Amino acid sequence: MLLIDHENNNRGMTDTREALKLAEEVGLDLVVVSDNKEIPVVKILDYGKHLYQQKKRQRQTSKPTMKEVKLRPNVGDSDYSVRINRALEWLGKGDSVKFQVRLRGREHQHRDRATELLERVIKDLSEVGKVQSFDKRTLILQLVPA
Repeated sequence: MLLIDHENNNRGMTDTREALKLAEEVGLDLVVVSDNKEIPVVKILDYGKHLYQQKKRQRQTSKPTMKEVKLRPNVGDSDYSVRINRALEWLGKGDSVKFQVRLRGREHQHRDRATELLERVIKDLSEVGKVQSFDKRTLILQLVPA
């Protein structure tokens, strides 16, 4: 088997007993890294630390995130469809999506248009996402994957 020691030096072909003896001398474990049928690769390392780092990497990659989409109440159809398609993609990956409608100036007089826009978003994304929260006062909608 091919042996890689605790300092990441390639020791080449080594007998199993000799590899176990080297691992015992430095107080670490002998771990099979690659189980190739012809020539397995083993490494001398701290197995507990190795498991911890693997779990930590797995948690970082699978952690869902919150994506944010900002809209205006008079958004055009093409811009709206681009944002909906992105939200579909994010919800498909397992991320949650937050929609926020921002009002400026006289747009505050037409809050009902902003609410209707968010309700349209809910309807368009109902197949892939479900509503986590819908605050009509602040015009924020949060969707999570269904």
